[in-house]
Amino acid sequence: MAFLLSFSPNPPLNPKLSSLNTPLSSTLNTKRHFIIHTTSFCFILLAQQNPIPQSLAQASTPSKPAFNLANTKSWFQFYGDGFAIRVPPEFEDIMEPEDFNAGASLYGDKAKPRPFAARFASTDGSEVLSVVVRPTNQLKITFLEAQEITDLGSIKEAAKIFVPGGATLYNARTIKIKEDEGFKTYYFYEFERDDQHIALMATVSSGKAIISGATAPCSKWDDDGVKLRSAAISLTAL
Repeated sequence: MAFLLSFSPNPPLNPKLSSLNTPLSSTLNTKRHFIIHTTSFCFILLAQQNPIPQSLAQASTPSKPAFNLANTKSWFQFYGDGFAIRVPPEFEDIMEPEDFNAGASLYGDKAKPRPFAARFASTDGSEVLSVVVRPTNQLKITFLEAQEITDLGSIKEAAKIFVPGGATLYNARTIKIKEDEGFKTYYFYEFERDDQHIALMATVSSGKAIISGATAPCSKWDDDGVKLRSAAISLTAL
């Protein structure tokens, strides 16, 4: 099962596949302490509903974006239900009133899941930062609730859940963030699908997957990629 998570207002179509080995992490300039283990692999992301259009040998090798981060300490920190995230300057809250009421049930009707737990956008709307919260048993068929993201599999195995079929994968990293009771594990992916470049951070807490994603047109990533990547990685499970 592949969980297709789209943070763009206009999700892309007609995907083309390529995947890469991931580079070693550079120094991270943030308040939180990170231990990063980079897993090098070359594999084909396969979604049941997205057959592979080309073999890996046929796919071209794109240049890898550098894994640079900005200091987000001065950014506004948004607190949601079980998470917090830093919002880039000049980004605006674009959550609609119905998004906040989506989880409420009326007269016994089954509650509809909220599509987003948080959603912010640049002034022109082309760059979007979103947070999605879902029960882990909606992402992977199991009778047990996952308590850690590693319960969904390795970073390579979990890519089938978080990275859509046909995407060009640039980075896949396991990130451990120091907390009071030890270290919390997060998975980070950076990829492109058609004209959209996406940085995604995911973790699991109390049986729920918390996923942040920052997206922009590929043409804007060279200028704003560090800011957007830093926003996605600022996700913290509370």
